[in-house]
Amino acid sequence: MLSKQEHLNRKDAINLGSFYTSQIIVDLTYSLLQKNVENFAQFTVLDSSCGYGSFLSDSKIKNKKIGADIDEKAFQKAKKNSPDTIFIRCNSLECVSREKFALKASEKLVIVGNPPYNDTTSIVGKKNKDFSISLSIDRDIKTRDLGMSFLLSYNKLTADFVCVLHPLSYLIKKTNFSLLKNFTQNYKLIDCLIISSAEFCETSKTATFPILIGLYKRDLQGMDYKFIENFKFNIKDYGIFCLNDFDTIANYVQKYPNKKHLDKTYDTVAKFWTLRDINALKRNRTFIDSDTYNTVYVSRDKLPYYCYIDVFKQYADRLPFYFGNCDVIIDNEKFEPIKECFVCESVKNNTVLKEKLNFTDIPDAEVKIENYFRELFGGKICWK
Repeated sequence: MLSKQEHLNRKDAINLGSFYTSQIIVDLTYSLLQKNVENFAQFTVLDSSCGYGSFLSDSKIKNKKIGADIDEKAFQKAKKNSPDTIFIRCNSLECVSREKFALKASEKLVIVGNPPYNDTTSIVGKKNKDFSISLSIDRDIKTRDLGMSFLLSYNKLTADFVCVLHPLSYLIKKTNFSLLKNFTQNYKLIDCLIISSAEFCETSKTATFPILIGLYKRDLQGMDYKFIENFKFNIKDYGIFCLNDFDTIANYVQKYPNKKHLDKTYDTVAKFWTLRDINALKRNRTFIDSDTYNTVYVSRDKLPYYCYIDVFKQYADRLPFYFGNCDVIIDNEKFEPIKECFVCESVKNNTVLKEKLNFTDIPDAEVKIENYFRELFGGKICWK
């Protein structure tokens, strides 16, 4: 079975969000379905972004299968890979309806697959992105990311179950979660497995991020963000991850440019680069010496927290991949007694701050900081 993307160059693959799926990941997806869906064989299986047909070519899956894709070359390969599947070449995000996919209104439906995802606001791979490429998408499901649009399309198809791959950030970032309102109001996550983007041979092995194989059940009570914060995510080879097990820096500092909100009493002592998540922190600057559209102005009372972020960056590469889309993590109660240690370490290693701020060297600051992080992350961090 073909699972490696063969006919698109890297730039086109990035713009189309097209990364094809190995048999191992396909098997993990179906194991979630077969474990959780009673009488699974009675459901029609649809992959509306089927690519080479990885999710449809398994001969052990005896269900009625339907595949769709807009890419002609991928579509032809899929037909060869899965001759027992009904194929429809189309744009699955335009005029979305059951009729489009030859589905009866009463037909039990499971949607599977690895739909394309490509956030147009992300700077990752930006030099390869062509924003002139336009795909016609129904207005009620159009978002900044194709993957989110596909999730919203599944709601329009009233699928009974949805088991697809998508970035974990769709759920754990509040802004993304809110964009999926029409989906999250009608579906509930019932099981999942987090894998690394490194499992896809076409993606970078260094800039990895967490991908969710998520199994959703149609439930008109839906799920809110609190549900996600308390959800126990299973991680391949790592155990369990829960957002509410950690506090984050977003509860203590301004993450985004704040010039418009400053008042005359604001005592600015430093400037900081816009904060996003831990993966963004790895590649971005922290303290800066200039005014830009990305500048966060730091007040004196908040300086220790920004110094904390600056020092945290030194440890970020040691964290497991599944922390990548989280905000910077902190234990404020344990941070408070040693916050001057973080200020000391940040200032003495930063020429921008050194010229502006007086600081007192703390001889055991490094030891206290390392002990803090050992306790914060326990066995989850890799100590070099």
